[in-house]
Amino acid sequence: MSTPRPLVIGHRGACGYRPEHTRAAYELAIDLGADAIEPDIVASRDGVLVLRHENEISGTTDVARHPEFADRRVTKTIDGGTLTGWFTEDFTWAELSTLRARERLPDLRPGAAAFDGAEPILRLSDLLDILDAGAERSGRPISIVAEVKHPSYFASIGIPLDRRVAEELRAWDDGDRIIVECFEQSLLGQVRERGVGGRYVYLLEAPDASRLTTEALIALGSGVDGSGVDGVSVDKAVLLDAGGPALVERAHDAGLSVFTWTLRPENAFLATRHRGAGSPAERGDWRAEFAELLATGVDGVFADHPDLAADARAAVGRET
Repeated sequence: MSTPRPLVIGHRGACGYRPEHTRAAYELAIDLGADAIEPDIVASRDGVLVLRHENEISGTTDVARHPEFADRRVTKTIDGGTLTGWFTEDFTWAELSTLRARERLPDLRPGAAAFDGAEPILRLSDLLDILDAGAERSGRPISIVAEVKHPSYFASIGIPLDRRVAEELRAWDDGDRIIVECFEQSLLGQVRERGVGGRYVYLLEAPDASRLTTEALIALGSGVDGSGVDGVSVDKAVLLDAGGPALVERAHDAGLSVFTWTLRPENAFLATRHRGAGSPAERGDWRAEFAELLATGVDGVFADHPDLAADARAAVGRET
């Protein structure tokens, strides 16, 4: 079977249609043609791997409506930023399982917000079962692109995510369906050293990605002490810049894949030149933006609406 390129990765599932990181979002993404699913991985106080965009969960759950958890609201500094809210590491999994998921962007996505409160939050182990069931249902392999969030912070409070992530992924697959990504390159090396097969992708913010020279890309690939990576993942703004195609070419010359995030059709998220005349929640000329990104030769795209990304890929007709 040919492998479609670029990979269409359901960003937190099909989070343009359902609250992110819910069973409905994940299953819908598979049904809409996603080749892979991207979860964000944090942890509970008792070390259970939990799927939330961030460890601060006031915007994606109904935790604020639970009076029994009112005293858990605190202010913390995480990776240099100060946040006030409720954090997964202050709850056991049994407590987190009583919460219900909510749409993070209700004003922009009222259709998804209509499903608020319908589903509980999930663990990584739940998603792995969903991927297996989705592969059986669809007749095609469904990969995971596992983003590990804030590993240094979690290690500092005695919850080493590298060990827990490695244990679950290693037991699930030999690596054919596994991609691990993180903004901390050291975490990638730690998980690889624990015997997890697959590919390792280094997430880079736009300023850092824009400065990637050929020499820097080669260095990322070779690495030291097992820290070499197989690819980089960059903000789409980097690829929509005039130098975007050249960056992809340099990365490919260095033997690295390039992923980009996040393809979204609403005016609020499109580059200025692709926005329509409607409100921020309305769709602009997403087809033009998606086509522009695909034309760079990128290897994987994260999409909130996997069906739209799959349609754009089909229109380009690029398969290997």
